[in-house]
Amino acid sequence: MAYFRRYDYPTPDPAILARLTEQQREMQQRIIIQKPDFDLKLIAGCDSSFIGEDTILSAFILLSYPDLEVIEKVWHHDTVELPYIPGFLAFREAPNLLKAYEKLQQKPDLIMVDGHGISHPRRLGIATHLGLHLNKPTMGVAKKVLVGKYKEPDLTKGSISPLEYKGEVIGNVIRTKDNVKPVFVSPGHLMDLESATEIALACATKYKLPEPTRLADHYAAVFKSEVNQDLQDGEG
Repeated sequence: MAYFRRYDYPTPDPAILARLTEQQREMQQRIIIQKPDFDLKLIAGCDSSFIGEDTILSAFILLSYPDLEVIEKVWHHDTVELPYIPGFLAFREAPNLLKAYEKLQQKPDLIMVDGHGISHPRRLGIATHLGLHLNKPTMGVAKKVLVGKYKEPDLTKGSISPLEYKGEVIGNVIRTKDNVKPVFVSPGHLMDLESATEIALACATKYKLPEPTRLADHYAAVFKSEVNQDLQDGEG
């Protein structure tokens, strides 16, 4: 995910914090990590980007699998309803991602999210949130580690090392291209780590990011630019 961060936000409302914490506890109980039950033909990548402090734009790119041809591109932008609260960012981003998802004419068998799945302090990264909301297999591919320890994988494409947290392997650190920084892959929901790893590598062409999230990241920036231009034209 493309995050907008500030460090001078007011202290979160204790009532909101208590409500979100309780929601996380409830959601944790519903996470299912399993070998996915699908014939993977359609895969979607998604990403979000902030426009200023309180407007979010989310994009979904639908591709065929395994040839990775683009089938659909959709996006939605809206005002965020929740203030920034560290550790609860998925609650801030998920509503707009779900609105963007609704615009897809065809629905994917799997969603690859630019962000984390269970490789999160409470196992509830944005990929897991989306999977639980949609009851759909999801996986996270993140550019940076959020939690856990790992050994740097070898520098050749396809090299893998486990990401461990509190005695559990919560993800894999994967080299998707020779001599570039690795990505952090984790299952979100209705997905297992082995399958997520295989699919991430199958979608890694000549770039660092697998195609679904690379294209989602690219088009989120394109659509964001279009929205900014419209806003400027409206003010002119």
